[in-house]
Amino acid sequence: MSQDEVGPEFPEGRFGPYGGRYVPETLIPALDELTEAWDEARSDLAFRDRLAALARDYVGRPTPLYLAERLSEEVGRTTFLKREDLAHTGAHKINNAIGQVLLAKRMGKTRIIAETGAGQHGVAAATACALLNIECVVFMGSEDIRRQRPNVERMGLLGAEVVPVEAGARTLKEAVSAAIRDWVANVATTHYVIGSAVGPHPFPGLVRDLQRVIGDEAREQALEQRGELPDRVIACVGGGSNAIGTFAGFVADGGVELIGVEAAGEGLDTVRHGASLSAGSKSVLHGSLSAVLTDEEGQILEAHSISAGLDYPGVGPEHAWLRDRGRARYVAVSDRDALAAFRSLSRLEGIIPALESSHAIAWAIGEGRVGGTGYDVICLSGRGDKDLAEVLAIGVPV
Repeated sequence: MSQDEVGPEFPEGRFGPYGGRYVPETLIPALDELTEAWDEARSDLAFRDRLAALARDYVGRPTPLYLAERLSEEVGRTTFLKREDLAHTGAHKINNAIGQVLLAKRMGKTRIIAETGAGQHGVAAATACALLNIECVVFMGSEDIRRQRPNVERMGLLGAEVVPVEAGARTLKEAVSAAIRDWVANVATTHYVIGSAVGPHPFPGLVRDLQRVIGDEAREQALEQRGELPDRVIACVGGGSNAIGTFAGFVADGGVELIGVEAAGEGLDTVRHGASLSAGSKSVLHGSLSAVLTDEEGQILEAHSISAGLDYPGVGPEHAWLRDRGRARYVAVSDRDALAAFRSLSRLEGIIPALESSHAIAWAIGEGRVGGTGYDVICLSGRGDKDLAEVLAIGVPV
C-alpha cells in the first residue's frame, strides 16, 4: 500500500470544490475518529504488513496483467486486461473490504454494515467479516436482490444478514441511504464499510488508498512487460472505486490518458442512464459534493443501468475534480453495447466479464478503436457469472 496520494486534498477532504462532509452532526465524531484511525494505521508498519500479507496470501495479489491477444485483434490495438476478476470473491471490491474491516477491528468496532448494488461489495464485506470474525449486515435494494440472486446467497452462506431495501427504485442509492441511517443510530459500535469512493470525508480518500493497489501493480507490470507505459488506461465508473484505484497508479504520468466509462443506459438523451459525470450537475449526495444526476429543481434523479453496480446517480468527488482539471476523460456506453461486449469478451478470450467491466470493454471495441502502435490497459473489475441469469432473463442471446 503506497502512501502517495493522487493529488492534493484540501482540509475536510476537498478535491477542488468537491468532496467535504454534508452529514448530520451525529456523524461528525465518527468521521473524525475514522480519519484519525486511518492516518495512524497507514503509518503503522504492523498494520501495513498485516494488510499486505492478506492481500498476497488471501486475496491472491498481484492479479495478472494479461495480454488479450484476440481482443487486441478485435480492437486493432494491443490491449491488456488487469484481471481483478481473479481476486478472491471475483472482483476488486475485496481490496477495500479487507482494509476497512481490518481498520474497524483496530478501532474496536464490533459490527460492520455495508451497502451493495451488484452484490460484489456485499460479498467482499461478508467475506472479510467472516475472515476477521465480526458481525456483518448488508443493505441491498430489493430490485438488486432480484437481479443478483447468486451474490445474495453467497452473502448468506458467509454469515452476513442481507437487509432488503424497498424504498424508491430499490437499488444502490436507497441501499446507501439505509446504511447511513443505521450508522447514525449505531455509530458507537458500528463501522460503515462504504464500497466505493463516495460519501463524506474521509471515505473517498480512504477507499482510493485501499484500491490504488490496482494501479500501482498495473504500472509496474506494464513496465516489466512492455518497457514503456500504456497510452491509455480505461475503467468503468459507477461510484468509481475501481477506476480511481487504477488511475491512481498513473495520474502522475501526464502522457497516459485516463478514460472512465459510465453507463449511458438507454441513452444520454433519455432519463434512463447513470452517467453523472457526462450529464450530471454539481450537487450533494450521501454526504459529499460531486457530480450528481438531478432535475431542474435540484432533486436527485433515479439512475438506470443494465449493470447493478453502475446504477447510481452520483460519483466519487475525485473523479469530478479529475474531469474538471482535464486529467481524465469520461465517456458513456449504452446497455446494448455493454451487453454486446459481455458476449464478445466471453467468445474472444474465454473470460466472462461483469456487466460493469463490459462497459469499458465496449468503449475500447467501439468508440475507442483508434489503432496505432501504442497499447491500452483496461481494468477488468469483476467476473460476470453473477450477471448471467439477468442477461438470459431479459432475452439477450448468449
